[in-house]
Amino acid sequence: MSHFSASKLRIFAMAALLISAASVTASAAPASISGRTLAPDTRFFIPIPAQGSIQQIVQLATHGNIKGALLLTAMEATSQAVWFTGSAQAGVQQTPAQVENLVRETVSEAALFRTIPVLVAYNIPGRDCAQFSAGGALTDAAYQAWISGFAAGLGRQKAVVILEPDALANLPSYCSVFGTATYPFTDAGRLADINYAVTALEADPNVSVYLDGGHSAWQSVGTISLTLVQAGVANAQGFFLDVSNYQYAQNNVAFGTWVADCIALGAGSLSYDYADNCPNQYWNGGPAGTEIATLAGAFVGVALSPYGVWSDATTTADLNTSGIDARYASMLGSTVASTHFVIDTSRNGQGPNNMQLYEGAPYDQPTSVIGTLETGNWCNPPASGLGLRPTANTSSVSPLLDAYLWVKTPGQSDGQCDMAGGVRNWDNSAYTPPISGWPLASSTLFTQFDPLWSLQVGAVLTDPAAGAWFPQQALGLAQLANPALTLP
Repeated sequence: MSHFSASKLRIFAMAALLISAASVTASAAPASISGRTLAPDTRFFIPIPAQGSIQQIVQLATHGNIKGALLLTAMEATSQAVWFTGSAQAGVQQTPAQVENLVRETVSEAALFRTIPVLVAYNIPGRDCAQFSAGGALTDAAYQAWISGFAAGLGRQKAVVILEPDALANLPSYCSVFGTATYPFTDAGRLADINYAVTALEADPNVSVYLDGGHSAWQSVGTISLTLVQAGVANAQGFFLDVSNYQYAQNNVAFGTWVADCIALGAGSLSYDYADNCPNQYWNGGPAGTEIATLAGAFVGVALSPYGVWSDATTTADLNTSGIDARYASMLGSTVASTHFVIDTSRNGQGPNNMQLYEGAPYDQPTSVIGTLETGNWCNPPASGLGLRPTANTSSVSPLLDAYLWVKTPGQSDGQCDMAGGVRNWDNSAYTPPISGWPLASSTLFTQFDPLWSLQVGAVLTDPAAGAWFPQQALGLAQLANPALTLP
């Protein structure tokens, strides 16, 4: 046997041992939910590796990229969420009994290892505004039956439930297809579904349920606070931030704290004017309610930028949060916020991609194109990395932060973000082909091409479908992890 062949076999063995060892290590310490708040010593469940990951690890090792294989192995040996999407198979809706069985299997397996699973319920009617991750239950009644099956599968086992990513930050009325014949879903129906789910899931005293709070660069503090109150956040453990996105963890901590403060200011009342009374992240100075007014001919505040880390200490105006923090402290007085939150750090190690690279040579894209790219920078942006490892030992960061979690499965595509999909708007006449790996501008397939990833699959130029394994992105996430992955 050659030395290289022996090395490959050792890599495969190490990959298997690393994943196995991670599970054993996780089972060695207790896992608990005390008062529905995750204990600092919580060990989260490590599910089986994502479909496509092992094949890529083997391929990398076979072609001599041993470090890449080990990086992906380390990524797959890290605790991640398990998603339940309501599909039994392509085009077939999952029955309540089927999801009950799948949930029961997952929580039982986690219990064997004395770990706590993170489960994602992702089956809301009108999901993702009928875009890349379209799907979900066909009616509110069907959804409520499905979520009842989900809850039944939990039994009395310990679990964290991430309830319907994007369901509240992206209400039906925010969708471009809202009110059309093909999109009959309403905000009232959405809120009723979430309230129903909270009641059903929280019946298990060992489950912590978190609702969709968007992220730090999406809805304003007041807008999402009101929606969370309407959705029944008072009856849940709290809300989650940054699922399937890339915003800096520190920015999400600040945003989550402000949302909790805002909810406390309104005491959870449905009649409180959260939008007008709560200072928001778009203006970092001036009194509440006058963020867009002028004072002595100048704006009283400046919009915070998502493309840098926020803090009270920085001298950079569009990253400084001291004005917002001071206003909340003054408004709250002796009132203490009590709504908790968790943050998805599975892909935010490098923060969001502002796409400014593509303004320069050889791309030379105009401002209008850069603006469209920035609007769509949630979808498979290049130069992204894994973020902070999952942990519930976060009280020193914020008493309201229950955990950092890997909710989005790293390595899975956000969708087919090519030019035809509208996310990768591109002026193909602005640069001079050929650029290595790119099709000529005259290609009839160019409108299906992703210019940021330079992908071509057979005769089709596109990213993988939402949820499919994306090898280029998976390896990039592992290579650019921040903090860096620890190799065996």
